[in-house]
Amino acid sequence: MSKKAISQEPLSKPRKKDLTISVTDFLTENKDKQYNYKQIAAALNVRGEEGRKVLIKVLDKLRDDEVILESSRGRYRINNRGLILEGRFERRSNGKNFFVADDDGNIIYIPERNSKHAMNGDRVRVQLLAKRKRADTEGAVIEILEHAQSRFVGVLEVQKHFAFLVMDSKYLSNDIFIPKEDLNGAKNGEKVVVEIVEWPEKANNPVGKVIDVLGNPGQNDTEMHAILAQYDLPYKYPEKVEQFADLISDKIDDNEISKREDFRDVFTITIDPKDAKDFDDAISFQQLSPNLWEVGVHIADVTHYVKPGDLIDEEAEKRATSIYLVDRTIPMLPERLSNGLCSLRPNEEKLCFSVIFNMNEKAEVKKSRIVRTVIKSDSRLTYEEAQAVIETGKGAFSSEILKLNDLAKQLRDRRFASGAINFERYEVEFNLDEKGKPLGVFFKESKEANHLIEELMLLANRTVAEAIGKVPKDKKAKPFVYRVHDVPDPEKLDTFNAFILRFGHKMKTSGTKSEVARSLNSVLDKVQGRPEENLVETIAIRTMSKAIYSTKNVGHYGLAFDYYTHFTSPIRRYPDMLVHRLLERYLDGGKSVDQNSLEAESKHCSDMEQIAANAERDSIKYKQVEFMSDKLGKVYDGVISGVTEWGIYVEINENKCEGMIPIREMDDDFYELDEKNYRLVGRRTKREYRLGQPVTIQVAKANLERRQLDFIFAN
Repeated sequence: MSKKAISQEPLSKPRKKDLTISVTDFLTENKDKQYNYKQIAAALNVRGEEGRKVLIKVLDKLRDDEVILESSRGRYRINNRGLILEGRFERRSNGKNFFVADDDGNIIYIPERNSKHAMNGDRVRVQLLAKRKRADTEGAVIEILEHAQSRFVGVLEVQKHFAFLVMDSKYLSNDIFIPKEDLNGAKNGEKVVVEIVEWPEKANNPVGKVIDVLGNPGQNDTEMHAILAQYDLPYKYPEKVEQFADLISDKIDDNEISKREDFRDVFTITIDPKDAKDFDDAISFQQLSPNLWEVGVHIADVTHYVKPGDLIDEEAEKRATSIYLVDRTIPMLPERLSNGLCSLRPNEEKLCFSVIFNMNEKAEVKKSRIVRTVIKSDSRLTYEEAQAVIETGKGAFSSEILKLNDLAKQLRDRRFASGAINFERYEVEFNLDEKGKPLGVFFKESKEANHLIEELMLLANRTVAEAIGKVPKDKKAKPFVYRVHDVPDPEKLDTFNAFILRFGHKMKTSGTKSEVARSLNSVLDKVQGRPEENLVETIAIRTMSKAIYSTKNVGHYGLAFDYYTHFTSPIRRYPDMLVHRLLERYLDGGKSVDQNSLEAESKHCSDMEQIAANAERDSIKYKQVEFMSDKLGKVYDGVISGVTEWGIYVEINENKCEGMIPIREMDDDFYELDEKNYRLVGRRTKREYRLGQPVTIQVAKANLERRQLDFIFAN
């Protein structure tokens, strides 16, 4: 008989709890076999009459709980029928680990003893251990299929014979042990990146090695690099890729120009933020007849220079997006391409992939075409300059800008009339000194100039998606990358509606998509300037699905488009590069690509977009804490922006910095979370703190290491 024995001392009086774990582990590890009671006792080294009695009780209980099966009289095996699942492991530093199954999204508790040292985000195979009424289902990791995270950021603590990485991580409570020979020149107190190389089965701490030294804690570059490293994002561009980019010729030969539509003599401008360096879109404009205009949306032809599988493409595919931290941009492409070759700088001939529209007075598209072009931009305008022209009617290119703005406004009005949802959120930005220290906070709001560009980009993206996805009923659309935004979950909509009723608002939760969307817009309009505005907007956003990339087109609910993609930013988004290549292939009559591999690519791009967004948020949090660090003791008015079982989050009205009032500081009562109604309620006083409620706070602590502000209620 072949079996895997568990090495341990002979057990004459085993504890039932310990033996339950041992039996389950043994049968799980030998899941394709069955054993009788004597074989199990021998494998687990259970001896004597007392041990035999405990083992029989354990086997009977596990059989009754359907954890094991009695396949024939007195012979047992693990219950494999539907009890082995694959999915994602979520590690928590408090030991409350859990597993999310692929098939149904159910959450299963994984005790630390059964984690097999899986790390946060790992893909694992799990064996269910309990199926009892009135008890949480537990599981055990039986195999790690794919590691997600092996690198961690923290401060190095060097001792006489070894070192530790000390972290403030919500995913890992264990310091990482580092042998002295693996310090890579790092010194005590420095912030470093450590890679876990092993985690011995019976060891409390994983073993790692230093792979990069970030610098001293508290320094701006150190902390920005730490944020990137924490998400396993790059903070350096590979030298070999930059060298490869330097070899690309900047000459556009006549043969290439002859294959393209020539827009070099057509009025063309770019409108971008004042600090932008990569100009990936330009607008051309000319009047064709008294009531007909040609509007061209010209997009940098990145894929003319970057070929599938070359060094630049491989790096861009891996990154999938540019990352915009508070004080720097981490580009997807080498600077030579993003700021040079591909950037649509004024008075330079540039290659583009373009969507050309013939539009009438009512901004109705009478005809459109998707073509490769060559352009020469007449001017580079900032949003502020374009806005000044719109507001005053004066300035350079005023007639063209005013007409473009008129057409864009009509497009925008029509979009909202069709059911697009109007979420206008401000962006927080910082005034920084030369060392990156924040001197002030300001808010960016979208104005007409922003909307002008936005509407034309939306129109181009929609037109491209329709060109591929909109086919006759008897035809099948070719695989393509769409930007999709699913309809909200009906239950979430009903919950939202029930919640806003208390403020006297009501929305339609059934009917067509556009009817529901228009009803939501009506609610958002009505709450403007009212005390509940922040609360209603916050919960409305949480009710929505997330926009992602996918080959499975379900439309874009938020924009009220049946077909939508990302085509207009190939310098900073890899999905746009994919779309450019697919467009070229299909417009030239090429065959369909493999949908499964394209879907995997789309998922990677969606995942990287989310990771980049998290890093960007963390950089904002860091600068907020840094900005508030010299304001301890100051009092501010704010609004509750989050409610949790560990405290309430408050956003300061004046500067939008967010901090937390820990529940331990709320010592006037015992507060319980009412999750459904987004509030904390005092058990004795019934005092409540709800999302969106105005409060006055005092700044108590500013912890840069944790990127956390602590507040207390002001007296």
